[in-house]
Amino acid sequence: MERRPAGDGRGRGGERDVDGAQVLGVLGLNLFFVTVAVTHRRLRWPILLADGAGIGVYVALSAGLVAVDVPFEAALAGTLVLWATAMLLLRCRARPVTVTADGSAATGLPVPLKLVVIFVGAVLTALLGAVLRAMVVTFPYSGVLVAVEARRQLSEFTGHFARNSLALVAFLTAYHYVQDVSTAGALGAGWAAFAVVAAVLHLPRCPRAA
Repeated sequence: MERRPAGDGRGRGGERDVDGAQVLGVLGLNLFFVTVAVTHRRLRWPILLADGAGIGVYVALSAGLVAVDVPFEAALAGTLVLWATAMLLLRCRARPVTVTADGSAATGLPVPLKLVVIFVGAVLTALLGAVLRAMVVTFPYSGVLVAVEARRQLSEFTGHFARNSLALVAFLTAYHYVQDVSTAGALGAGWAAFAVVAAVLHLPRCPRAA
């Protein structure tokens, strides 16, 4: 079977193929939130500036990924190893969730500002489409608003997102192996794999012995 040029990402009839770059893109999404958390919580940058730093890191990573041909199995193996390492580190550094001084929930952005953030993110997605190509489907413009809303619990949210991102890897993996059969079948297999892994990730934990 003839192989398409690296980074093209187009399947039959113009559909987007899922390949190694998309799996590594899940790492890019995690890196986006880590960058925002570090710059906002540790370096005390304003949240929108921290979001900008996260976007810059994601775009740089994506531009590099679409420029090379990443074998799917190698990308999957590397992603799983990094995910397992991250889970081990998070477990060792688990801390109680912090709350605000008055015990109240964090307040979100005003609705008009939320709309501005969504609009800017959508425009960036369109403008960067030629650079990101297949990676534009996971470009975290929606994550920009999520990071803003979760800015008071960014560390905890980043940990939860990293853990749950395994379900997204499962979706991409199932889609990849069925995509040459049919797009509908690939979507069905992807969502089934996503549901199974998400359910396993959220199984109740066994209580620790006293």
